[in-house]
Amino acid sequence: MTVLEEIEHLLATLTRAEKTQVLEWVVRELGEAFPRIERTPGVCGGEPCIVRTRIPVWLLVQARRQGTSEAELLRCYPALRPEDLADAFAYARAHSEEVEEQIRNNETA
Repeated sequence: MTVLEEIEHLLATLTRAEKTQVLEWVVRELGEAFPRIERTPGVCGGEPCIVRTRIPVWLLVQARRQGTSEAELLRCYPALRPEDLADAFAYARAHSEEVEEQIRNNETA
């Protein structure tokens, strides 16, 4: 029996409340996944950046706050894709304190 088959079998034995709990765990796990964001030690100070680039999340957030549209960001940074921006802004919402601190640190630099 594969793991997925085993999970399917186990789900059938759970109560509605237990299934709800499992679903919450899965959603939380997926919600914290930002596949287009990575941290690499030694690159941009280890700050979260868009994969394949050295564009930090805080920079995109700050640019948007200053009135730069997503279309303009995509034009100015040809390596970016729309889904990169979506992940960056989702990451910023999920890690708002961290991103705010990075913005503050880079404003004074």
